[in-house]
Amino acid sequence: MKHIEEPARTVPVMAETDILVIGSGPGGLSAALASARQGVETMIVERYGCFGGVITQSMIGTLAWYRSNIKTVDAGGIGVEWERRAKEMGASTPIFLYEVLDTEIFKFIADQMVQEAGIVPILHCQTVDVIMDGNTIKGVITESKSGRQAILAKRIIDATGDADIAKFAGVPYRLDAKEALEAVSVNFGCSGVDMDTFLNYVLSNPSSVSDWNGKSGDKEEAEFSTHLVEPFNKAKEAGEIPKDIRLESFWGNFTDAGEITNMNAIHMPNIDSTDVMDLTKAEMDGRQQVMWAVAALKKYTPGFEKARLRNIGSSLGIRESRKIIGEYNLTEQDVLHQARFDDSIGIFPEFLDSHKIAVMPSTGRYFHVPYRNILPQKVENLLVAGRSVAGDKISHAATRQMMCCVVTGQGAGTAAALSVKDNVTCKQVNISNVQKALEKENVRIK
Repeated sequence: MKHIEEPARTVPVMAETDILVIGSGPGGLSAALASARQGVETMIVERYGCFGGVITQSMIGTLAWYRSNIKTVDAGGIGVEWERRAKEMGASTPIFLYEVLDTEIFKFIADQMVQEAGIVPILHCQTVDVIMDGNTIKGVITESKSGRQAILAKRIIDATGDADIAKFAGVPYRLDAKEALEAVSVNFGCSGVDMDTFLNYVLSNPSSVSDWNGKSGDKEEAEFSTHLVEPFNKAKEAGEIPKDIRLESFWGNFTDAGEITNMNAIHMPNIDSTDVMDLTKAEMDGRQQVMWAVAALKKYTPGFEKARLRNIGSSLGIRESRKIIGEYNLTEQDVLHQARFDDSIGIFPEFLDSHKIAVMPSTGRYFHVPYRNILPQKVENLLVAGRSVAGDKISHAATRQMMCCVVTGQGAGTAAALSVKDNVTCKQVNISNVQKALEKENVRIK
């Protein structure tokens, strides 16, 4: 690869803050809210034009879709608050024991919550580098319509999903070969669906959780799933869709107006979300597959005869990329055997959905999420929230889930804020005080 030399330049400082959160998906948005609610100056930087990440960009409103059984033990905290807030606004649909968020209205809900908390918001801004003093992170470099600018902060929370800030700062991380990464998705919605006809078809052709992931137990075989594959297989048999394309839909919210607002049908392997050429290929290939999927649904699915494409997600749904090497790295054994940790910042039910494993949390089992899991090695005053927290492949199937991203985000925001208040580093923060603060915000710690 050729290289050029850039001349040295002076970068203006856009802002200084106590806590800086990069990325506003479930992990970042919850981190910023948690930090600001501790009375500490907080800023959030987002590369797109709205907050919410995978919720608003990829149209995934099923924040807690695993909660289909009264035995499920959940984390509480900000994630449950989002569900309640959406319900109060008429911006969600109840399914079993969870609320499917209206992902368009959630853009507005997120705006409201950011403003109410007194967070300083920065949209349409990409973070491209970090400012270091030895092994301590001091700020970031951004690029936007306003040019190249710096933001200085006492603590930084990396909620980019890809551990971009951690990587820039020199944190050890793991990035598997793209052949070993989970597939990426392009989600879409349809309108003009005859819902009565479609739902009758679904109920007469029931699907279970075990149909869409190979390694599951007896309880998963008995649990209903919105998995839909028959129309796509028929289209493949007719030569209308290439046979090597993986099309199988999990559909989410639906409305009385004949809309299914999210169909998660496109699953593209061998994509590295840290490679811009792979991202470009996936976005364009994904839209082609959406067109094939809609045509197959119209032709082979009762109730879809007059349906049409409603919208396509604004960004890829990424399941897996960089994972930091943390002070503790969560393991498969931890997730599947109810691990308990003295430095717990929250709990998450025994729920895995990744790498051909499906475990639904309908038994009351859960594991602790340790603070050390979000604490990277070698770099001070940086915390990581969301799917790039430390752990192995199987634990990632749990920690990548949106509600678990909220757990790590709320824990990170609270810990960062208290470390500023107590004038100690993130590694020195009093975990007992963090836990007490989280419990006051209705987070289940133990």
